[in-house]
Amino acid sequence: MCDHQLGEFTLRAQIVPAADLIRSATTTAARLLGMDGLIGTLTVGAHADLLIVDGDPLDDIGVLTRPREKLRHVVKGGSVVV
Repeated sequence: MCDHQLGEFTLRAQIVPAADLIRSATTTAARLLGMDGLIGTLTVGAHADLLIVDGDPLDDIGVLTRPREKLRHVVKGGSVVV
């Protein structure tokens, strides 16, 4: 992901609470794409894509903007790929 795209979270976090920012990137985006229940959620039958980071993005959204430093694992389609 481009560093500029990651910087968007930092900018938006100055105005929007972290939980709302994460929700807009997941469940809201899924709804806008007509993919409710398939993406943007961790439920049975959904595509299981998940980032595991070192830290709590609700306390520090920056953990999502520094993957080289904070990203520990990526789960894609239910399998660990990183």
